[in-house]
Amino acid sequence: MQPLPSLDELRQAGKRELSRLLTRLETSAADAEVAAFLDKACRSEAGMVLGLTGPPGVGKSTLTDALIRQSRAAAKRVAVLAIDPSSQLTGGALLGDRTRLQTDPEDQAVFVRSMAARDRLGGLSDHAIAAIAMLRSVFDLVIVESVGIGQSEGDLVHACDTLVLCIQPGSGDSLQFMKAGIMELPDVVTVTKSDMGAAARRAASDVVGALSLTQPESDQWNVPVCEISARTGSGIDDLVRAIEKHNLFLNQSGRLLPRRSAQHEHWFKDMVRTRYGTAGLEIANSDPGKRFLVEASVAPFSSYRDFSRLIKQRLFDEPAR
Repeated sequence: MQPLPSLDELRQAGKRELSRLLTRLETSAADAEVAAFLDKACRSEAGMVLGLTGPPGVGKSTLTDALIRQSRAAAKRVAVLAIDPSSQLTGGALLGDRTRLQTDPEDQAVFVRSMAARDRLGGLSDHAIAAIAMLRSVFDLVIVESVGIGQSEGDLVHACDTLVLCIQPGSGDSLQFMKAGIMELPDVVTVTKSDMGAAARRAASDVVGALSLTQPESDQWNVPVCEISARTGSGIDDLVRAIEKHNLFLNQSGRLLPRRSAQHEHWFKDMVRTRYGTAGLEIANSDPGKRFLVEASVAPFSSYRDFSRLIKQRLFDEPAR
């Protein structure tokens, strides 16, 4: 098997090389070299990760198209990771968002990849975090588009720098979000299909009211509500400015790196809980000095690999009691 490229070499790679590497990351996640490579990618501060979530049909793919055009007009390299529900037959991505995005196949600065949610019910799969880390080290902007059927909103907040929640006018989503507490998660809210007029303005007003009930007064970031129409292009510039303003806020307030470190630790805990249950988490928490948890904030993939080896050693080598 060929050695993994350096990050500098990866930034010069084409779409085919990136696709092959992502496939390798999915199939060889337990490999020590792959884990070390992903940890190095995690420490790279190159790109911004933008999460898009919301119910099916809200217009996330159309919005993604518009954001790609904006990024390319600004000479930014952009990648899209579209998380789809899984086929029960093949386990592959069911919707295939990349088939709905109008991108130039010859443009090497735009990369689109569909990834199945597997058993995460619309949330992020185990391999999605690895893909995000790798793409973030290569591209200026990584757009993660989730299918948005419940768990994905909570998953995305632990994987992106800025989370945009999309709401469709006339669907009653704003009231549902108030009850479910989802309004505590987004950094930016956008009401899509603003060309619907009064219905869009009413939805935006409902969202502003919902945000006023969920945002703590001590929070220094006030979540903006943008009304957009990806079809006509109305409001897209305002949304882009809101996203850029949030990214600037994270950097100037010194919150970006601690946020990413917390995400790495959350991924480690989530993987341990998924594979080994609450008993696995107890072992990680009871480890002297909480070594695995401390290391997970800066080297999550190697830390999880080492922890898995420890658990397997205990399972197979320790005598029964």
